[in-house]
Amino acid sequence: MSSVDESIRTLLLLMPRMVGRTKRMKVPDELAGMNLAPRHLSLFAYLLFDGPLGVNELAERLEVTPATVSLMVGELSRKGVLDRGEDPADRRRAIVSLADAHRDAIDGWLARSARAWRQALEPLTDEQRELFLKTLTTYEAAL
Repeated sequence: MSSVDESIRTLLLLMPRMVGRTKRMKVPDELAGMNLAPRHLSLFAYLLFDGPLGVNELAERLEVTPATVSLMVGELSRKGVLDRGEDPADRRRAIVSLADAHRDAIDGWLARSARAWRQALEPLTDEQRELFLKTLTTYEAAL
């Protein structure tokens, strides 16, 4: 078993490589030139996995203000990546979804990371996965 210091050293060397590889993931051709950032990937992942969501729900999940989400959604809607409609049950509430024309490209883009995470997490027990996720969440909060 490695010491805490050895583990920290390993992670300090590993994390920049992981981030670098993630940044080098090729943006699908149809989304190239749209100045997409990691925050957009998180937005896309929520909409892909959870389906259409309200602006306030997205803001809560992304841990940003509703105004920030509205700006992101407005920009991506103008580019045709997202659809923004009104909730039939409450016309004041905007519902955001991935545009059908870009859904496959976004799914393919996120699938590579999902496959890598699946390869890393599947061999673990439920308890080990829970500990891993808790550890990453604790690390993020400490930053």
